Amino acid sequence: MRTLADLGELRGKRVLVRVDFNVPLHSGGSDGPAVADDTRIRAALPTIAALRERGAALILVSHLGRPNGPDPELSLAPVARRLSELLDEPVVLASGTTGPEVVQQARALREGELLLLENIRFEPGETENDPELARELAALAEVYVDDAFGAAHRAHASTEGAARLIEERAAGLLLAREVETLTSLLSDPVRPFVAVLGGAKVSDKIGVIRALAPLADAILIGGAMCFPFLKAGRHSVGDSLCADEDVVLARGAIAARRLTGESEATLELPMDLVLGEHFGADATPVRLDGVDVPDGMMGLDIGPRTAAAFARRISAAGTVFWNGPMGAFELEPFAAGTKAVAEAVAFSAAATIVGGGDSAAALVMFGLQDQVTHLSTGGGASLELIEGKELPGVEVLR
Repeated sequence: MRTLADLGELRGKRVLVRVDFNVPLHSGGSDGPAVADDTRIRAALPTIAALRERGAALILVSHLGRPNGPDPELSLAPVARRLSELLDEPVVLASGTTGPEVVQQARALREGELLLLENIRFEPGETENDPELARELAALAEVYVDDAFGAAHRAHASTEGAARLIEERAAGLLLAREVETLTSLLSDPVRPFVAVLGGAKVSDKIGVIRALAPLADAILIGGAMCFPFLKAGRHSVGDSLCADEDVVLARGAIAARRLTGESEATLELPMDLVLGEHFGADATPVRLDGVDVPDGMMGLDIGPRTAAAFARRISAAGTVFWNGPMGAFELEPFAAGTKAVAEAVAFSAAATIVGGGDSAAALVMFGLQDQVTHLSTGGGASLELIEGKELPGVEVLR
């Protein structure tokens, strides 16, 4: 994969930089919406600084949310303000994403100046990898740099189409580090290698389970993901989230391990749970010393015995990969299991890699985001890379 070191002279050149500024917003004050969490913006700063130091003018392109056409609520104006504050430099928000006025703004840039295009998903051709949109984006610059790992698993106009049209192209520092770190996780992990998987659906992570089974020493399964496995083992799950298709997949994963024997990682499931009558912050948590959920109740967190067992596994590991919360951590009564795992990962002496998404949000929520070896900015992209899938945004940089 080409990196910044492979780029030639950049002084006076315009560089189209695909960044991932898909950040949460809050209502803000008199200036309108504001950035609620600037983690992804900060993650792009090293690449921005490196390119500016080499005399490049930067045209930044990002998506925000999933707009259906132009939507003032999803403008990148709050992002431009926050980036300007972080850089202590002016950041101009373009009048749009393409068109004569944007071309004029791009061509007027001088060394070190920054232009942020408006939300690229205001353009319907972005997610369709429309060739005309790709050509318009590519025409803005002489060099292309992709630093948006969180979007690298999508073949979109700004991540794949435009890159293919610009001969001088490379991965930014963030994207290169993400790929290198996650690839090394699979090729040479320090043992014991423990994977912790949670979240809602087995179908979302069955590929990861299959990929990690022959590589990891143990796979700890929590969150709503555990219920299809428990049901496959003939336990009752009550009203817990548990799709029939996920039960089939869980049953297959269990059967596959039995066939392959000790070469496969052990699958470790909860031994106790915290239940609620409904999904809500006002639900009363009920400790269940076991895993058979009665009718009318739903599992919303792993129990304290499971949390302690998972924490012991993590503390004894040489490498830890974590993706997915252990329960409904956004609801205070059901956050304890995810918090226990987050603290175990953060305080572990192992190489700790957290695969973005809700796991990253949990670390931020508990103030532990700076205490892991690597916090991925791409939940879906990190999972697909671990599954062994090709990422279009990475392959175009080979």
